[in-house]
Amino acid sequence: MKVRLLRPALEDLAVAREFYDHQAAGIGGYFFDSMFAEIDSLALHAGIHRVLFGFHRLLALRCPYAVYYRVIADEVVVFRVLDCRRDPQWIRSALKEGGTSIKPGQS
Repeated sequence: MKVRLLRPALEDLAVAREFYDHQAAGIGGYFFDSMFAEIDSLALHAGIHRVLFGFHRLLALRCPYAVYYRVIADEVVVFRVLDCRRDPQWIRSALKEGGTSIKPGQS
């Protein structure tokens, strides 16, 4: 299955990488590589994750982050990559702002 990341998800990853880069040298790159490994796994395992706030939620193994996605036609669309330590209301709001009316072929 094809995996596509929307702009808000890419922006989430960039902000998180910058945060981790400020913590210690090399941590941002490790975060980025770890998260993309998780996202790449969706090509094989999409749709098996719990649905929360209307999205499938993949919990990352190495970082306190979640990948929120939907399976649309034969494509996995990643809407957001959010820090699980945030308030659930903030997460719900971020997901509503993240383009929940996406149709196949849109980005």
